Amino acid sequence: MKISRIARIGAIGAVAALALAGCAANEGGTGSTDAPSESTLSGTIEATGASSQEAAQQSWVAAFQTANPDTTVNYTATGSGTGRENFIAGSSNFIGSDRAFNADEIAAGGFGSCTSDDIVEIPVYISPVAVAFNLEGIDELNLDGETIAKIFSGAITNWNDAAIASQNEGVELPDQAIVPVHRADASGTQETFTKYLSAVAPDVWTYEASDEWPLSTGEAGDGTSGVVDAITNGVGYIGFADASRTADLGQVAVEVEGEYVAYSAEAAAALVEASPLEEGRSDHDLAFAVDPAAAPAGSYPIALVSYLIGCVEYDDAETAGLVKAYFEYVASAEGQDAAAEAAGSAPISDTLRDQINTAIDAIVTE
Repeated sequence: MKISRIARIGAIGAVAALALAGCAANEGGTGSTDAPSESTLSGTIEATGASSQEAAQQSWVAAFQTANPDTTVNYTATGSGTGRENFIAGSSNFIGSDRAFNADEIAAGGFGSCTSDDIVEIPVYISPVAVAFNLEGIDELNLDGETIAKIFSGAITNWNDAAIASQNEGVELPDQAIVPVHRADASGTQETFTKYLSAVAPDVWTYEASDEWPLSTGEAGDGTSGVVDAITNGVGYIGFADASRTADLGQVAVEVEGEYVAYSAEAAAALVEASPLEEGRSDHDLAFAVDPAAAPAGSYPIALVSYLIGCVEYDDAETAGLVKAYFEYVASAEGQDAAAEAAGSAPISDTLRDQINTAIDAIVTE
């Protein structure tokens, strides 16, 4: 089989995001004497949700608050499941979530953060989900979907198993037990991963895609940090996490159309760009229908599409205005570049940005 080595993008940090925001603030002037317009925004908004977005959110919040010094955006990475619960309970003005609310959840309504059951869901964070491991002296392994499914289902329990060795000729695999790590909390990253397993290896992974882990075996980590910490501290461990958090670990190049593809923002974007939006949703509810089994050649088949979710109508006009302005910044070219620098995510296309801006316009601010 051919091996495609697509360069991985490492996390750089929020400093670059601030620099980008500063450059963006200075663009468009007609001369050096033009002073930047002062922001009229003020107030505080509270948010919880996806830990996968944490590095991106740090860059977004820093740049937004620099441009709007009288505003405060408090984003707490609780995990997607908790974020959605908080949005329903009314304790978060907006949330980050690694999946959109499904049709049944939307039909049930009862979003306590909103004054109606009409919500805005926009995909603003597209990132590969890395399959990362810790083996001494080994930085990369090639694995197909069936083998990955067997590892996480417990059908393959040792690193020198023939199924692994046959895809990694010349690699000295240890006679060592495999310890798979999953999320302890409900997680959109976990749902993305289990969706991949059920799509590409349904005969092995016989469970439905879910944000909760269906097995009692393996080790559980709280949030993205818990999973990464477990793998980092455990030789022989393997798990899955947002790629921005796994740069120091060994990486799995995943088989797609006869080639092994290492994760990258570009390869993740290629999967999403080949995917349609779900049918039956409003113009301000943009949810992708990603099918890992239909991943085109050269794409990375485990890609997270993470959302910002807010209300069409809020009790308070100031809150609505802040949420709308923050969403607009996140979706802007400057905001997407800031996230790419901070977290290695894939910037959205101009076409998708137009759709997202239409969705954001639905937020009522008067």
